[in-house]
Amino acid sequence: MTYSYIRKHLRLLKAARTAKRAGKKAWRAAKWLWAFLGWLSPGKWMKRIDWYIIKKFIGTYIYSIVLIISLSIVFDVNENLAKFSQYNAPLKAIVFDYYANFVPYFANLFSPLFVFIAVIFFTSKLAGNSEIIAMLASGLSFKRLLVPYMVSCVLISLVTFYLGAYVIPHGTVIRQIFETMYKNKRKNTSADNVQMMVSPGVIAYIQHYDNTRKAGYGFCLYKFENKKMVSHLTASEVRYDTISDTKYHWKMYSWKERQLRGLKEHITQGAQKDTLIMMEPTDLVYSKGQQETFTSPELLDYISKQQSRGSGNVVQYEVEYHKRIASSFASFILTIIGASLSSRKRKGGMGLYLGIGLILSFTYIMLQTVSSTFAINTGFPPMLAAWVPNITFAFVAYFCYRQAPN
Repeated sequence: MTYSYIRKHLRLLKAARTAKRAGKKAWRAAKWLWAFLGWLSPGKWMKRIDWYIIKKFIGTYIYSIVLIISLSIVFDVNENLAKFSQYNAPLKAIVFDYYANFVPYFANLFSPLFVFIAVIFFTSKLAGNSEIIAMLASGLSFKRLLVPYMVSCVLISLVTFYLGAYVIPHGTVIRQIFETMYKNKRKNTSADNVQMMVSPGVIAYIQHYDNTRKAGYGFCLYKFENKKMVSHLTASEVRYDTISDTKYHWKMYSWKERQLRGLKEHITQGAQKDTLIMMEPTDLVYSKGQQETFTSPELLDYISKQQSRGSGNVVQYEVEYHKRIASSFASFILTIIGASLSSRKRKGGMGLYLGIGLILSFTYIMLQTVSSTFAINTGFPPMLAAWVPNITFAFVAYFCYRQAPN
């Protein structure tokens, strides 16, 4: 045997041993991964009683949404039928533009209320059938009993937050357009004497802005460097380019620009000019409920942009952003209150618990509305205003939990 032949076989033997060791490592990694996935499997942690309560919870939650929203639609149709007829609203627009977006908006808005009603309804029924007593008598603690409730709240909160932050705002735009055309016919479409800082050192002024035509009249643009004006641009009309592929694209008509260079100035003018100005129509005209048409990333972008301009008209946008997060956590708090109140078996059925639940739910909604209005009108911190109802009811939840049967 030659030396090269021996070296070749030694390399092959070494490669085989390396492959064998790699195979053993891969096998051990696969076993650990399989064990970890098994540990994460819901079947390991969720027992039959948990699935039973989760099915009851989700089913009753959906049932309460269908029931209450159906009643809301009936009352809304009865209230607005005359307006729909007066403005000749087509049936297709009523169904698909208005009510197809009306239902998810209000279902998501009052989701904590539906959660509370669902918890009280089916938990009272379980207690009335002595099922809660049987669970506790078998050694199941009340704390352990709340686990499937919390799992259901996680699912509901994730879905409601995603819908409220990313999906429903797009439908709200369509619904508000329908309301403007066929329902109230009143919407703020113009603004006068608008002045804002569009970028550092650049200030824009519009004497009158018409949002219907996306056009502004009496436009001025000032640019400052080291607290000195270096250019002054005027135009009789500016119009936002709605078909442009990029944002902030404006067209100026009958424009004139003065470039100030020390004691001299350079003047240029023309009939029409395309330019980029860091402002949009949404920055100029505010309409009621406009913050509800923005997704959460758009809200953050708008708030940041307006704060950099020194604008104080962002409180309602900040409240809306934080309220979407706080409303998702409200499901957990109201669920603990509802389960704690209705888990005892008492004479009289669920009527008392349902009444208490409705009172607490509407108190929560009222407190949420009052704190938001207080923040907008008085300068109260928006984040704290959005979380005040949750903080208040967290103490109520703790008190009810301490009084719950164990």
